[in-house]
Amino acid sequence: MPDTPKEGLPELGKVTFQMLGEALRRGWADFRKAPLFGLVFALVYVALGWVLGLITWVTGQSYWLIFAAVGFPLVGPFAAVGLYDVSRRIQQNRPLDLYQIFGVVAKQSKRQLPSICAIIIMVFLFWFFLAHMIFALFLGLSTMTNVSSSFGVYLTPNGLAMLGVGSAVGGAFALLLYMITVISMPLLLDREVDFVTAMITSFQTVAGNPVPMLAWAVLIAGMTFVAMLPWFLGLFIVLPILGHATWHLYDLICAAGQAEMAEDESPVGTAELA
Repeated sequence: MPDTPKEGLPELGKVTFQMLGEALRRGWADFRKAPLFGLVFALVYVALGWVLGLITWVTGQSYWLIFAAVGFPLVGPFAAVGLYDVSRRIQQNRPLDLYQIFGVVAKQSKRQLPSICAIIIMVFLFWFFLAHMIFALFLGLSTMTNVSSSFGVYLTPNGLAMLGVGSAVGGAFALLLYMITVISMPLLLDREVDFVTAMITSFQTVAGNPVPMLAWAVLIAGMTFVAMLPWFLGLFIVLPILGHATWHLYDLICAAGQAEMAEDESPVGTAELA
């Protein structure tokens, strides 16, 4: 059956900048072909951002951001899987049946995706803990002030040092999450493998192709940041495109791996015939 995951890991090839452009082109084409699905799955992210932002603003309590750290990793991967499945169906010229697509998303709860969600949550919460430690280290002895409204505290030497260290540590966590999820998420939909193997495969793919894969990370971060500025509204366009494009990038890497394997086997066969 088309929705039954294949066994074992695929052969992954070398990543090129041409693949990144082609993945984006195909992602945009998929969004144009099935915009309703993209808007529905993007709504999961946008609505959660609206609700948590409103609660934080009304209550003035930033601890609601902790729920964001837990909420987004819980629902985000499942929304992404929905976009992957839409792209897969378009590739295979299969009908975009709403019931079947949501059925595929629901099935992921019984596979390896919840384990990936748990890992993401743990990394997020550990970052929150470290962020509080960094704040206390640099600004713990400062005069009590409302850091939400008194931005001058960030321009002090300690404030600037805190921003520098915090940004570096946060960037490292973001890079780690990217490296273990960028390939593992579509891989878990496509293949029947355990989540540890999927994360290791994703990490190795990024480590083995650092320049194009880091460029992909910067592109994702930049597009998402810009899309969030107008009250998250840009995410209705950016997230579906990136979701579809991520599936196509994975598919292109798999196709490159198969081509490379065929090239490696061809000269051997020719030599034996000779």
